[in-house]
Amino acid sequence: MGYSYASHLDALNQNIADLNGAINVSFEFFPPSSPAMEETLWSSIHRLKTLKPKFVSVTYGANSGERDRTHSIIKDIKEQTGLLAAPHLTCIDATRDELRSIARDYWKNGIRNIVALRGDLPPQGGKPDMYAVDLVELLRAEADFDISVAAYPEVHPEAKSAQADLINLKRKVDAGASRAITQFFFDVESYLRFRDRCVAAGIDVEIVPGILPVVNMKQAKRFAQANNVKIPNWLEKQYQGLDDDLLSRQMVGASNAIDMVRVLSREGVKDFHFYTLNRAELTYAICHTLGVRAEADVIA
Repeated sequence: MGYSYASHLDALNQNIADLNGAINVSFEFFPPSSPAMEETLWSSIHRLKTLKPKFVSVTYGANSGERDRTHSIIKDIKEQTGLLAAPHLTCIDATRDELRSIARDYWKNGIRNIVALRGDLPPQGGKPDMYAVDLVELLRAEADFDISVAAYPEVHPEAKSAQADLINLKRKVDAGASRAITQFFFDVESYLRFRDRCVAAGIDVEIVPGILPVVNMKQAKRFAQANNVKIPNWLEKQYQGLDDDLLSRQMVGASNAIDMVRVLSREGVKDFHFYTLNRAELTYAICHTLGVRAEADVIA
């Protein structure tokens, strides 16, 4: 029987159907900087909470104002939704005593999950006093936190080599990290090769792939350049001529993300972390298509 586009779609749909919701999801948000953005954030949180994520995380930058917003949002998420809420915590902009105080405050308020990161260095910042592995050790000394750390399938931009980057990840895991969440990527093979290298290096925690559904290619290219992520030519070409066509860009972004999850699921991956950019619609549609059902759907 000859190949046809229809048969390809049938095969793709069957592969998606075979997942039958047998994946776990988590979502990342960032603190809003205006009342309108705060409204969008909470709308997205309440929309995506129905998909029963394993946890949600909230980022923050290297300044006390944004850090305070993250702390407040994390506590509100826990109180208003009951979700497991994991704040990002970086160590380049706080002393060890400040970090211990933050950790104790989180623990006192029932926050048991933390994403431990070094954080972005300020311009001409010099060598930091602490790294992510030091933060993991500090948190472990304070309480029995569930700690996620970052991993880089295409190598951290500041790493001396891929091997040095892998060794650093192993140090974080050996210090007590519960899992690693990857930087976003678009080449599935880069993740699979990285996962194999992690296994060979004795890294025995789950390597959760970070998924970034692309709607704005210009924005994605800025993110990719800053994080040493390669954008394949075939992917960039899919967005050509769509600058003024939001709906088509959303469809392309959803299709690619669904295909990535489908392929990775066939390779044994069960957990996926979505970078939502505080927008629920696309992430919700992707998860729904993949069989991750909202509470109302399950009840019905």
